[in-house]
Amino acid sequence: MTDPMIVPGTANDIDLLLKQLIAGSIGVQQQLILQLSDLGDEGLHALMEFLLKRRETKATWIDGNAYQVLFKSNAPKAKEFLLSYFPEGIVPLKSECGIDYNPLQQLLAVQDFQAADRLTLQKMCELAGSTAVQRKWLYFTEVENFPITDLQTINHLWLVHSQGKFGFSVQREIWLGLSKNWENFWSKIGWKNGNNWTRYPNEFTWDLSAPKGHLPLSNQLRGVRVIASLFSHPAWTNAK
Repeated sequence: MTDPMIVPGTANDIDLLLKQLIAGSIGVQQQLILQLSDLGDEGLHALMEFLLKRRETKATWIDGNAYQVLFKSNAPKAKEFLLSYFPEGIVPLKSECGIDYNPLQQLLAVQDFQAADRLTLQKMCELAGSTAVQRKWLYFTEVENFPITDLQTINHLWLVHSQGKFGFSVQREIWLGLSKNWENFWSKIGWKNGNNWTRYPNEFTWDLSAPKGHLPLSNQLRGVRVIASLFSHPAWTNAK
C-alpha cells in the first residue's frame, strides 16, 4: 500500500504534509520535500520543522535533501534558521586532526560534485601530511593511517548530499558485491568502458545521473593500491 499524497491548499494541508513527511517511506519523503520546496515560505517552514525534529539523529540523505532546499533558498528565514541550528551544515564535521571540512560541505550542499571531488583529495592529502599536500596525491600506506573519524566524516558528507548515491562506503559495498573483482567494479561505477578508462575530467559525470558509486574518484588514476587500502580501512567495520 502506498502512502496517500496530499494536494496542498491550506495551512492545515501543510501540517498534514509535514506529518506525512515525518512518518513516510523514503520514496514518499523525497517526493514531499520536492512538493514543499515549491510552496513558498510555508513549505520552507515545514522543512525547518522536519529538520528540527530529526536533529538528534544521524543525518541521512533525506535530511540532506531538505537541507539543500533551505540552503539554496533566498528566503531570509531559511538562512537565519540554518545559521542558528546548522551553522556548519547538516553533517557534524568531526575531525581528529583539526581539519576544516566546512568548505567541502558547502560544495556538496550545492551539488558541485566536480569541485567537491577535487577538494576531497585535497583534504585527504591534508590528513596524510604536508608532503602529501605538496605532491597532491596519496600513497596507499598513507591511506592506511587515516583517522577513522575523518574518513567517516568525508564519507558521510558525500552520502548525505548525493541521495545516498556517492561515497567510499557505497563504492566498497559495490566492490564486495562483485566479489572484489576490480574489472567488473570499474565498469559498474563508470570508471572504465570495455578496455578504455574514463578520461578525467570531461568523461566523468558530475551530477546525480552518474552510476551509483561513480564519485568520489579517490585517486583512482594512480592505480588500485590506494583504493584497495581505502576499502580495507577500519572506518567501515567500526562505523557507528
